[in-house]
Amino acid sequence: MESKKPTRIESDLIGEREIPGHILYGVQTLRGIENFPISNFHLNDYPLFVNGLAMTKWAAAVANHRLGLLTDAQKDGIVAACKEILEGKHHEHFPVDMIQGGAGTTTNMNANEVICNRALQIMGYEAGEFAYLSPNDHVNCSQSTNDAYPTGIHLGLYATYQKFRPHLVDLILSLRRKSEEFAHVLKMGRTQLEDAVPMSLGQTFGGFASILNDELKNLDFAAEEFLTVNMGATAIGTGICAQPGYAEYCIEALREVTGWDIRLSEDLVGATSDTSVMVGYSSALRRICVKVNKICNDLRLLASGPRCGLHEFNLPAMQPGSSIMPGKVNPVIPEVMNQICYKVMGNDLTVTLAGDAAQMELNAMEPVMAQCCFESSDLLMNGFDTLRTLCIDGITANEDECRGYIRNSIGIVTALNPIIGYKNSTKIAKEAMETGRGVYDLVLEHDILSKEDLDTILSPENMIKPVKLDIKPRH
Repeated sequence: MESKKPTRIESDLIGEREIPGHILYGVQTLRGIENFPISNFHLNDYPLFVNGLAMTKWAAAVANHRLGLLTDAQKDGIVAACKEILEGKHHEHFPVDMIQGGAGTTTNMNANEVICNRALQIMGYEAGEFAYLSPNDHVNCSQSTNDAYPTGIHLGLYATYQKFRPHLVDLILSLRRKSEEFAHVLKMGRTQLEDAVPMSLGQTFGGFASILNDELKNLDFAAEEFLTVNMGATAIGTGICAQPGYAEYCIEALREVTGWDIRLSEDLVGATSDTSVMVGYSSALRRICVKVNKICNDLRLLASGPRCGLHEFNLPAMQPGSSIMPGKVNPVIPEVMNQICYKVMGNDLTVTLAGDAAQMELNAMEPVMAQCCFESSDLLMNGFDTLRTLCIDGITANEDECRGYIRNSIGIVTALNPIIGYKNSTKIAKEAMETGRGVYDLVLEHDILSKEDLDTILSPENMIKPVKLDIKPRH
């Protein structure tokens, strides 16, 4: 029901404030908005975090009702309000800045006030009629910010991980498809930016896919730890202000609400000050970024040119590359993905430093850690989709260019070395470097191998894997 009054008066320890009648949050949220105009990152920018808080409050209400601390009407009102939030409603009433002092108290009270006022409306009362349902005494019953807030973070980030993972898998599959498409294209491999030995372009993209696929296990492990929560710890882990059995009832309710294998921390005192789960998840994202950065750097190098670079393949042309140089097209999609990776790496440093800031029984720096983890996940999801759809999927190979590098490279003498011997290989390599001529032509000119045998050795199927060839040099 809508409020019949244009404003209402709410009070807290500091004093009274006038709240617009249509607003579901209350006085403590208002103070948080005024105290922390810090960033452009607000709680409602991360709907899965809002949902995590709603699931936490729902489970707490079920546990408190089971202990006789809430009436049927109070529990039903809280649960109904939480369900509406999980349906995407009322998120506009969560405007607090993600970066805040107070170890997340502003966020916790924002959730308590919105859920309380909406529950009051569902129960047939006006928002602010706290005699019937209170944000502190009822919605926050048996809780502290120090257990409800990190539990909400854990649930929100686990949901974010579930959303994030398919975006990474899609990128891996895109690289796999390119690996299959380019399996027949022979090219030069390089180490330390110098010619090495031949490989296929398919192997290049297969390598990209495999190094990212290797990170899935680490990501899954890091995210799995979010399912362990400290609900019932209350202020510092001793469970003060909660009744016996509350923590277990709350975990049971969380399992039912989420459908996830939620577990209670074995030591609530230790868990309440320990933010290493966010440190681990952020680190998993950073590891992925290190590899995505390598891939994007390689894409830019191998596609460089078109006339004076390597130009082994073509990236899709997405926009004119210069305001002054006609015809220039830049690798803008790998470039933006590089920058996303740098940002996520910077966020990881922030998470690490904040994780190191725990003192005594609490880490007050959880808000910035949560913001960084949610932001990094969102940035990477957008980046992966952009990289995949606007770059990887549209890459085409320059087969003649790749073949020309093979024919002209001194590096292919390495493939000949087991057949023609080190002495012949050294002679050919030296002459090739001195004259600028190709190894292929010099081997034929010196009559070391027949053309048929040389072509067999240098065939794609024999250049990209271990082989045993029954070929002997002519002399």
